[in-house]
Amino acid sequence: MELEPEPDLHELLRTLRVWAPEVTALPAFEPDAAPAGPLALFTTWFAQAVAAGQPEPHTMSLATSDAEGRPDVRTVMLHGADADGWSFASHSGSRKGRHLAARPYAALHFYWPALGRQIRLRGPVESAPSPEAQADLHARSTGALAAALTGRQSEVLGSLGELADASQAAWERAQREPDAPAPTWTLYRLRPAEVEFFQGDAQRRHVRLNYRRTDAGSGWLKELLWP
Repeated sequence: MELEPEPDLHELLRTLRVWAPEVTALPAFEPDAAPAGPLALFTTWFAQAVAAGQPEPHTMSLATSDAEGRPDVRTVMLHGADADGWSFASHSGSRKGRHLAARPYAALHFYWPALGRQIRLRGPVESAPSPEAQADLHARSTGALAAALTGRQSEVLGSLGELADASQAAWERAQREPDAPAPTWTLYRLRPAEVEFFQGDAQRRHVRLNYRRTDAGSGWLKELLWP
């Protein structure tokens, strides 16, 4: 059997485009008209991403660091955003959970290429009370509960068969007990110190609006950044 040649990574990269007009619309962004705080603008941009057909706009990159300051990043799902912060969830014993216990500070990043937009947040992270975390979990799907009940996130896995057995047992329990507790399941909230809104521009005159929390902690300063 003749093997196919390996692809040339650099050649593939040269064939790709960013924000091809047939799949991307680059709307105008007037930062002078932006609201006083970032939450309202985030909500508007999120709704526009959904309306534009952006796949999975509620997924975001979460960056944390371990006790030695070594960074890590992964994709997680947004559970909500309000005056208390942007929320996501995980097991307290997972890698991200251990990182946040050692260094409770993180960054979030949304990328919505359908509109050429990014949103970046960074700030301290706190854990919500356990009853709130369990309520958040039980408001989600049976699959989400089964995954939480499977547990052992980030631990070394012996085999895919072991995972299949544990997952099947968790699914059966989740269907049998829709309110089953997952004690290590934790709802985290990032309370941003900074939120940046990035609107791409075809001529690379990208508009970057940054919100910085004031020293008093109750208001925001708005500033433009060079692209």
